Amino acid sequence: MDRSHALEAVREVATEVLSVEADQIVESARFKEDLDADSLDLVELVMGLEERFDIQVPEEDLDGVTTIGHAVDLVLSKLS
Repeated sequence: MDRSHALEAVREVATEVLSVEADQIVESARFKEDLDADSLDLVELVMGLEERFDIQVPEEDLDGVTTIGHAVDLVLSKLS
């Protein structure tokens, strides 16, 4: 899967889980500061990404994942 397809899929999951407009879901968007996501939102987002991509994301892999771009990187690393 290429980066643009991964970003689009992350955008779809994030739009649904975080209840934000799709145009807010850009690679530089920070979960807490820009998208007003709290810890429960982030747990739901990870669960949504795991389901969407059929991957497992251990909690320790989430360190440093603070933006949509980081989430895309994480998904792509799990798919490779």
